[in-house]
Amino acid sequence: MVRALKRKKNESQSGQSFATREVQEMLDVLGLASVILGPGNRIDYFSQSATALGVIREEKLVGDAIVEVLRKARRTKLPQSAQIEMPRGPIGEGTRKLSINAHFLSDYDSLLVTFADESEAERIDAVRRDFVANISHELKTPISALRTLSEAVTVASEDPQLNKFAHMMQNQVERLSTLVQEIIDLSRLQDADPLLDAIHVDIDEAVNEAIDQCQFLAETRDIEILRGPNVGVHVVGDRTHLIMAFHNLIENAINYSPDRTRVSVNTTCSGNIVEVVVIDQGVGISEADQSRIFERFYRVDPARSRETGGTGLGLSITKHVVGNHGGDISVWSSAGVGSTFTVRLPIAEESSEEGDN
Repeated sequence: MVRALKRKKNESQSGQSFATREVQEMLDVLGLASVILGPGNRIDYFSQSATALGVIREEKLVGDAIVEVLRKARRTKLPQSAQIEMPRGPIGEGTRKLSINAHFLSDYDSLLVTFADESEAERIDAVRRDFVANISHELKTPISALRTLSEAVTVASEDPQLNKFAHMMQNQVERLSTLVQEIIDLSRLQDADPLLDAIHVDIDEAVNEAIDQCQFLAETRDIEILRGPNVGVHVVGDRTHLIMAFHNLIENAINYSPDRTRVSVNTTCSGNIVEVVVIDQGVGISEADQSRIFERFYRVDPARSRETGGTGLGLSITKHVVGNHGGDISVWSSAGVGSTFTVRLPIAEESSEEGDN
């Protein structure tokens, strides 16, 4: 937008104020909370929404934090951005969080300053986080009670029919427990940026840990997990999240494979990208379903998902994790042949050379 406004200036005569009627109308149409400061920080224009945000009072800019951003923009002649907290009014303790962007327009010796209210978005995020935390706590308590009760019935009763119902109850309790935990995991993934507190994660260790977690499930089905050679590279991110993503793919491959088959897990490097590939000999996924399998709660075979305890969130969680780490995930599948899921992640810079050796 700033480039477009600069082009408008070049079409005008030099020496004119940047805050022409045309520019003002453009800013009004865009609905931006904006201020134009001329030479000497003279206010040439401000929008009504800027007044509503409280950054303009009595036709003056208020707030030391705003003034500091403007000073820096004029001094460096470079775009400046900041997150600031402003009082909602001259009295009271209410505040709002604003993002501010200042662009110096050297041809006019002017500043174009725009503001955005981040308070509502943060409030909605906080409400969502609180809701998930509260509902997960409220659900975990009765789930634990039901688990204990079903186990007690199984131990105390000698009635085969009653034991059968207790066992069915246990299965559903475990499924509900898994669902609650995956909802929590998905919510946390949407909140967190794994690269803020990132570490270098050994991709081989993460994959091997995920395989170990799935080994017992594979053995109950007489499914062999074949592991390819290590690649010796690292990625930048969250180790726990990456293990969870690989675990979901391997567990999914086991759940949708016939007994006495194989699941292969391979890692390869191509340039600065590492690929983790999970291959099964399962029932396959139709083309129509392939475009939707990463959607929340979408299940190709609901009946089989209920049988295996699937919630329809595993692949969605995996996609979020991979996306958060700057990677992508794809699927190839053929009915009656099996499926291949491929995760691609950028290799950490200092480990690129190791992976090439």
